[in-house]
Parts: sequence; C-alpha cells; structure tokens
Amino acid sequence: MDRMIKPMESRYLSPSLDMVERVFTDWDSPEEGCTVRRLVEEIRAKKYYLPELELLMLGGMEEILGYAMFSRFHIEGRYENELLLLSPVAVRTDVQRQGISKALIEEGFRRAQVMGFRAVLVEGNPKNYNPRGFVTSADHGIVAGPNIHLPHVSCMMVKELAPGALEEMHGQVDYGFYDTLREE
Repeated sequence: MDRMIKPMESRYLSPSLDMVERVFTDWDSPEEGCTVRRLVEEIRAKKYYLPELELLMLGGMEEILGYAMFSRFHIEGRYENELLLLSPVAVRTDVQRQGISKALIEEGFRRAQVMGFRAVLVEGNPKNYNPRGFVTSADHGIVAGPNIHLPHVSCMMVKELAPGALEEMHGQVDYGFYDTLREE
C-alpha cells in the first residue's frame, strides 16, 4: 500500500478532525473524542500552531490513516521557541499496529530539528512513547503542575532533539492556556 506523510493542507482540515474524533471515541468514549477534537481546533486557532508540524499519513487513495500534531509549548513562559507539545497522535483503528504513529512521530522529530526545536513534551502511556526516545520529564526537572493529574509521574515525558537541551529546561507544566485542557 502506498503511504506518504505530508503536512496539513486546507482540504484535510475537517476530515482530519473527524478521524481524530472517531479514533478517540473508539478508544475511550464519545466525550473523549469531542475533547480531543476541540483541542485540535483550539491549537489551530492559537499562536502556538505550526501547520508544517501537523502531519498526516495518507494512503493510496489519499485517505487519512494517521495524524500527529506538534505545536509550540512553553513552561512558565519560557522555551516556546525551543519546546514542542506532541498532542494528539491518532491512527485509524483498522490500520493500527502498522508503524504509522512511529513514522509520523519520527518525521515530526526530523522536521522539528530542522526548524531549530530542541525538545518535545508528551503526556501518555510510557509504553507507547519510550520506544521513540521519550523519558520521564520529572527526571529532568519538568514536572506536572498542580492542575495536571497524571495516573503516574512517568506519563509525562520529554525527548531531547538537541544535545544538552534538557539540561537547560525545567519548571511546571500547565495546560491552562488551552481552555479544552483546563480542569475545573
């Protein structure tokens, strides 16, 4: 099957939202699907959005198989030109376990390095992200703020894209500038 990775184009804006919502609905719940869809819409509307790092894996008929969004991120007002947030990553349910998320994430790393970003932050299951080089962020002084409730400290991870980047970054992670992620 022919597959290609490309950055977001206007014709895929709506179909990618539908696919992401469907994947998170199937994986968790309709509420989670709606939340993740709103998060993508909100990131796209904010200054941290980088369309060149909103990546799609397309199949032979240009159907969307997978999706990964990297956006600028800051910790306590610092690092927004050095640090990215990887969220969300979604692969269509019928084509999971075929290396699609791996390919999207690795391509995102490559593009991010070319753009001068030094590290990537992600929240999720360590089993999914440790093989991509992510490590527990708390081990590097990047910790979840008081409004982030992780199942385990290891669920917030960071990956260095430039040697020594994690020696310089530290602080509390807060998603408060995204209404979708703000916990009541």
